[in-house]
Amino acid sequence: MSLTRDETKASYAIIRHNIRTYESGGVVLVVKGKENAELRVKHFETGQSSEDRHAGWRYFVEKSDLKAGMDPAEATNLRQMKLEIRESQAQPDPMSVANPPRQN
Repeated sequence: MSLTRDETKASYAIIRHNIRTYESGGVVLVVKGKENAELRVKHFETGQSSEDRHAGWRYFVEKSDLKAGMDPAEATNLRQMKLEIRESQAQPDPMSVANPPRQN
């Protein structure tokens, strides 16, 4: 498999997430390159206890504009702010939903 130039140069966040509770464990690492990110996920999964895995904790890779190597807590906060902004922009105006335009 050949990676595109973008996939080798872009930043990727590795996120810890609970598939049972939908709880986010936040960003654990930000790295350059998709292949590097996938390798790091395998490393996290290999070091994960069976109890942790059974409890539902998993890792996934997400392409990001966060800076590789940045502090995970700061990365988590920035990612959360961006998600909240996107969600608020995607939500319809409550007044337009409550009072839809009349169809004639």
